[in-house]
Amino acid sequence: MPFTVTMPKLSPTMEEGTIAKWHKKVGDHVEAEELLVEVATDKATVEYSALDEGYLRKILIQEGGQAKVNQPIAIFTVKADESIEGYQPEGVAAPVEKKSVEAPIPAPTAKPVSISAMQQPAFVPEPPLEAYEFKFPSGTPKQRLAASPLAKKLAQEKGLDITSVKGSGPNGRITSRDLDLAQPVSFSRREAPIIPPGTFEEIPLSPMRKVISTRLQQSKSFIPHFYIRQEIDAEPLYLAREQLKNAGLKVTINDFVIRASALALREHPQVNSGFNSVNQSIILFKTVDISVAVSLEAGLITPIIRHADYKNIGEISAEIKELAIRAKLGKLQPEEYKGGSFTISNLGMFGISDFVAVINPPQSAILAVAGIEDCVRIKNGLVVPGKKMNLTLAADHRVVDGTDGAKFIKTVQKYLENPASLLV
Repeated sequence: MPFTVTMPKLSPTMEEGTIAKWHKKVGDHVEAEELLVEVATDKATVEYSALDEGYLRKILIQEGGQAKVNQPIAIFTVKADESIEGYQPEGVAAPVEKKSVEAPIPAPTAKPVSISAMQQPAFVPEPPLEAYEFKFPSGTPKQRLAASPLAKKLAQEKGLDITSVKGSGPNGRITSRDLDLAQPVSFSRREAPIIPPGTFEEIPLSPMRKVISTRLQQSKSFIPHFYIRQEIDAEPLYLAREQLKNAGLKVTINDFVIRASALALREHPQVNSGFNSVNQSIILFKTVDISVAVSLEAGLITPIIRHADYKNIGEISAEIKELAIRAKLGKLQPEEYKGGSFTISNLGMFGISDFVAVINPPQSAILAVAGIEDCVRIKNGLVVPGKKMNLTLAADHRVVDGTDGAKFIKTVQKYLENPASLLV
């Protein structure tokens, strides 16, 4: 008797999955609870085992293909020689592809439009310019060059590209004095491009990237963000990290920031909060669970340091390293990345001076951490070298008032500028 295996729901937010790898091929006998397939969900790649014994007779979704939850992905039979001709797989039918149609421009109206009724406009790329012909700004190399004999000789001796300048002589003739603006020859040795301008390729969104796209667009569209920026005197923090490093204790600046934020959230519970858009109610989290943004090839995931205010620098450092490794391997469990009461996004390792982040709903705030930079400061009337770091808090104004956000980020500043307080 034939039966269908459908795309399983492997995470609470999963709506579709991508077949990463089939561990069985057509004709193989599969035991119950034997590994059958790996599925890339919106958060991780999960191994899925067969629920029933049988023979794999047909694979409906190949590796790299996507399927909605409960959409058929394979056909099995109880016996090896059973016919599957005419068998209709059970489950949700595969979605029918529709050609994208550019949305018409709405006619002007004086009536206000509810934000909940707004539809995403159609943003599509322009087609490549097929009829375009490339021309070098100074003329193609085959064109006759109008230049004085002296200018040609000097350009050859000095290795200058004489075609990279415009002539100031009669009829645009290039003279020796024009060579002061000429580029080295190495800049001119190039071939004309053969790909039409505007050429592009389109890459389908991964399940993780689809969720990120939807959630962040909703966050930025429907959550009233406001931002508070604070510059930190990072000299003490930098020295504290170097001293610990010299003692054989490897911790990062982000570990200090997590610890400082955890203690500040304990002092300012208004920021350790969220907003339930279904019930239209404020969420006051009773525990400090900090989500830390980790970049993956497929997108972004936020593993969580639970009860972060009860953990010291060393414990935080070890835990986030272990979570980040398993995140990049796609091995995090749902409870390790779903939830959290506050998020930290750090781009300091890329040398970023300043940035703002988008709130991770239903949380009400996120802290953007930039890199440590050299600066000069005035101390005791003297100009001395120092280090600085910028922090930017993005908060949901429905939940967090400006004064609450200001008090919170000043408390974080106090801890980071006195890092010894974070070691106790």
